Amino acid sequence: MMPAEGHGPADLPREATTTPGQDDALTLVVAGHDDAAKWSVPIGVRTASEWAWRAIVIAAALIGAIKLLTMLSEIVIPVIVALLLAALLAPIFKRLRAFMPSGAAAGLTVLGTLTLLIGLLTFVGSQFIDQFDDIKTQVGEGYDQIRTWIMDTFRVNATVLDEWIEKARQQGASALSDAGPKAAAAGVTAGHAIAGFFIAMFTLFFFLHDGARIWAWVVRLFPGAARGKVHSSGIVAWGQLSAFTRATVLVAAADAIGIGLVAAVLGVPFASGVAILVFFGAFIPVIGAAISGAVPVLLALVALGPVKALIMLAGVIAVQQIESHLLQPLLLGRAVKVHPLSVILAIAAGVVLAGIVGALIAVPTVAVLNAVGHHLLDPPTPPTADSLLDAEGRHEAAEAREEVQQQKP
Repeated sequence: MMPAEGHGPADLPREATTTPGQDDALTLVVAGHDDAAKWSVPIGVRTASEWAWRAIVIAAALIGAIKLLTMLSEIVIPVIVALLLAALLAPIFKRLRAFMPSGAAAGLTVLGTLTLLIGLLTFVGSQFIDQFDDIKTQVGEGYDQIRTWIMDTFRVNATVLDEWIEKARQQGASALSDAGPKAAAAGVTAGHAIAGFFIAMFTLFFFLHDGARIWAWVVRLFPGAARGKVHSSGIVAWGQLSAFTRATVLVAAADAIGIGLVAAVLGVPFASGVAILVFFGAFIPVIGAAISGAVPVLLALVALGPVKALIMLAGVIAVQQIESHLLQPLLLGRAVKVHPLSVILAIAAGVVLAGIVGALIAVPTVAVLNAVGHHLLDPPTPPTADSLLDAEGRHEAAEAREEVQQQKP
């Protein structure tokens, strides 16, 4: 039976079609949604907090790693020094290995390095002993010249100047009175340095002799999917390290020759030792050459007077300007593509963490990390025509070698 027209369910009032309690349930749901929206964390704050705790975990891991390396610095630093020497001496080792066994080539390379270092130190010591009397005489004469210059320039009375000198002498004597514990600590440090030197030489031998097998073992420590990236990153890091060490040697040699020639022309005592000191100091970029260059200026001041000291200072500045504007861009600029601010901050961090050795290894560490980071994160560059031709040539050469191997009985 059909309902009468106009009296179907659609024509009933809306209130009559709702079940009892439905409006109350809808009200509670909407109210609960409003409360949840009011107390929920904004998406920006949630994202920032997730980044923050991850950054805290990473920072804690880095601090723990640095603390562990600091505790093991007597082993870690010689190993790093050996790695730098291996990158520098690898071409010599390869040439020797061409006509002798690998172990003999590595041993001869290490012995040659030891002979060179001992020879340089012996030369510096003998030059200092031979020139000690002349240096003492020149220092006395230079002291009189500086004293006269101060009195004439600043109109200082001789009595007042003697009082200043006496106060400085007393402060120096009081400082030397506490030198016992410092000397003992220096003795311990010197013992550690000698032990670290022999560890570095021992490690250098195995880096040269078994470097490929050591690196293969390191690569196998990583998961199989990551070994390709690890191996390619190691190749990039080794190339960067080798380029840095060779460029640094050339820059250091140029600094040593330039400053040594200026010192020899002016008659600065111990000029040959000054040149060797500048050579080793130049391995610390930016600040090494400045600190080692101050030594000939001070020697010229106390031995030859303020005029020649100013000339020596001008010579040191000229050599450093040639280094920074010509040699650094041509040699180190191609090898290490790192901003100068990063270099300065890396050296400062290295000094804080590991002293002089930290300053020595700071720049190559930053350079290697920078190169490996670009290798892993930068998008792959499209192949050029030259690279495709090189790849085709290598493929043809490989096929030719396979055919030759197959034709052999």
